Amino acid sequence: MPVPRGRGLVSRSLLRDDAYRAIRDAIVDGTLAPGERLNDADLVEWLGVSRTPVREALARLEHAGLVQTKPGRYTIVSPLDVRALRNAKSVTAAMHELAVREALPNLSPAELKAMREANARFADALQSEDADAAITADDEFHGVLVTASANDALRDVLEQFMPMLRRLERLRFSSLTGRESVEQHDRIIALCEAGDVEGAAAAIRANWETLTALIGTLTTQDAADRDS
Repeated sequence: MPVPRGRGLVSRSLLRDDAYRAIRDAIVDGTLAPGERLNDADLVEWLGVSRTPVREALARLEHAGLVQTKPGRYTIVSPLDVRALRNAKSVTAAMHELAVREALPNLSPAELKAMREANARFADALQSEDADAAITADDEFHGVLVTASANDALRDVLEQFMPMLRRLERLRFSSLTGRESVEQHDRIIALCEAGDVEGAAAAIRANWETLTALIGTLTTQDAADRDS
C-alpha cells in the first residue's frame, strides 16, 4: 500500500517527534506494509514537514526495529522478525511486571476503575473485531499501571519496544482469539485490588507471555513458506 496522499497531516511547527509518531502509527496499523519502500519525498509531502524531521524519524524507527535502511539505496518497512519479536516480548513483559511492582502499593480506586473501563472497551472492540480499538484499549489498560509507576526510564523502554509488538498483536486482536486477554486483565485487576503484588506481577507477565505462541505461528509459517 503506498504512502497515503494528502498534505499537511503534521503541522509545520511540529518536529521530529510528530513525524516519528505518524510514520510509526502507519506501520503499526498496517497502512505501511512490511517490505514497503519509504521514499523521503513521499513522506515529506504526506506529513507536511521538511526532510530533516523525516530523516530523524526514520533513524529512530530503524533503532526501534520498524524500518530497515541501506544508506544511499533504500528504506523499507521491516518485515516481522521472529528473533526481534521474542526479544521485544521479553523486555516488555519485564517492564510491565516492574510497573506493577512500583505502582501497586499506591494504586488508587480511581486507577482501578480506569483499568476496568479500559478492559470493558477492550472486550467490546474484540467482540466487534476492531483491532485498532482493541489495541488502543489494551494500551490504556496497561498504561494505567505504567503511569502510576512514575518511572520515566521504564516508560522510555516501552516506547521503544511496544510498537513492534503492537504490529504482531493486530494479528490476534482482529478476531476473537484475543478474548483470553479480557479474563487475564480481570485477574490482574482483582489481584491489584487485593494488594497482592506478587500475584499481580506474575499475572501481568503471564499476560504478555501469551505472545510467545503467536510468535511461534510466524516461525511455523516461515517454515511452510520455505518448503512450498
